[in-house]
Amino acid sequence: MAMTTTALPRHLGLLGLWLLVVNGLIGAGIFGLPGGAAKLAGEYSPLIYLFCALLILPILLSMAELASYFSGSGGPVRYGTAAFGPFIGFQAGWLYYIARLVSFAANTVLLVDSIGYFWPAATQGINRILLLTTVIASLTLINVLGSVRAMRSLALLTLLKFTVLLLLVISAAAMLGSQLIPTFNPLTVFNSPYDIGGATLLLIYAFVGFESVVVPAGEAKNPARDMPRALILGLLLVTLLYIGIQLVSIAAVPDIATSSSPLLDVAATLFGPVGALVLMLGVVASVAANLLGAIFSTPRASFALAEDGSLPRWFAAVQPRFLTPANSIVFFGVLALILTLYGSFLWLAAATVVSRLLLYGLTCAAVPVLRPKLANKSSFILPLGYTVPALGITACIWLALQVSMSSVLATALFVLLGTALYFVARWQARATNPSTKR
Repeated sequence: MAMTTTALPRHLGLLGLWLLVVNGLIGAGIFGLPGGAAKLAGEYSPLIYLFCALLILPILLSMAELASYFSGSGGPVRYGTAAFGPFIGFQAGWLYYIARLVSFAANTVLLVDSIGYFWPAATQGINRILLLTTVIASLTLINVLGSVRAMRSLALLTLLKFTVLLLLVISAAAMLGSQLIPTFNPLTVFNSPYDIGGATLLLIYAFVGFESVVVPAGEAKNPARDMPRALILGLLLVTLLYIGIQLVSIAAVPDIATSSSPLLDVAATLFGPVGALVLMLGVVASVAANLLGAIFSTPRASFALAEDGSLPRWFAAVQPRFLTPANSIVFFGVLALILTLYGSFLWLAAATVVSRLLLYGLTCAAVPVLRPKLANKSSFILPLGYTVPALGITACIWLALQVSMSSVLATALFVLLGTALYFVARWQARATNPSTKR
C-alpha cells in the first residue's frame, strides 16, 4: 500500500481534544485506587485527590501555554526541540513514547483480565493470546482507518464509562446521604499518622496521561484556543469525579482499605451482583477508551520524531486514502502486542513514573525559554510571570523524591536505548545526505 508524507487533516475540535484529556486521565486506575488510598490516607484520602490535582495543575497549565505556541503534531517533541535542541526534543518524545507504550500494554492485559470476569477461559492459554491479539489489532485498525472513526469510537466508550461512574456516585450518594460528609479537620491532614507522601505517589497515577492531547495538535482545528480549554476542563471534571468516588467508597464499605477490587465491592454492597456486573462493563469501557486514546496519540510522537529527522522517514509516512500515520500506528501496535505476550510489566511499569516526571519537568522548563520567542496576542499566557512553571518543576522534584531507585535505574536504561536509536537515525541521515549537520 503506497504511502505519502502529506500533512494530517485537522478533524479535532474542542470535544475531541477534551475526550483525549479525559481518557488519558481516567484509565483502569480509578477502579482499583480507592482501596489503596484508604489504606494509606484513611478518611483523608478524598483530600489527596485534590492535593494531586493541585500538584499537576501547574504542569498542565505550562503544557497548555506551550500547546498554544505550536500548530503541528508532536507535543513534547516540539517543545523540547524548540527550547533545547533536537537531542533533548528527541528524548522528550522518547520518554513520552515509552511511558505510553508500557502503560498501553499493561492496560491491555488488564482489559483481558476484566473480560475474564465474564469468561474465565479468556485468561488462559491460546484464548488469552488470541484475545490480546484481537484487541490490539482492532484498535490499530480503527486508528489506521481514520481519526474521525477513532474519535467516534472514543466518544461512545467515554459515554459508557462516564454513565457507569456517574450512576455509581449519584445512586450511592442518594442511598448514603449524610454518611458521605467527612467529619475530619482538613487542616490536620499533614499531622496525621497516615502516609500522605505514599498516598500522593499512588494517586498521582490517576492524574498522568493528560499530555496525550498535545501530541496530535497537528490534527486540531484550533489548537491555540482549544488545547488550554480541553486540558483545564478535563482536569476539573476528573478531579470532582475522583473525589466523589472516594467519598462513596469510604462510606459504603468500611473496610475498603483491604479490598483488591474496591469499586466492585462498593457496587456489590449497594446494588448486589447486578451492580457489580454493570460496574464491570464500566471497567471494560474505561480501559478500552484509555487504550484507544493512547494508540491514537502516541504514534503521532514517532510521526513527529521522523518529521524532525530523529527517526527514519518510514515513521512519517501517511496513508494516502485515510490520511493517517499508518506506519507509526502499526509499529506501536506490534510493539504493544509483543509486550503483552512476553513482557514482565511490574519492572517496566516502574519506569513510567520517572519518565513522566522528567517529561513534565522538561515541559515546565521550556516555558521561560519559549515564551519570549513565540508568544503572541493569540497565545495562552500564564499570569504571574514564570511562577506557575516554577511550581510545576518543584512538584516534579517532590514527586521524584518519593520514587524508588529501581524506577530511576529502569528509566536510565530506557534513556540509553533512546540515545542509541537517535544516533543510529542521525548516522543514517548523514549516510543518505552527507550535507546533514544536525
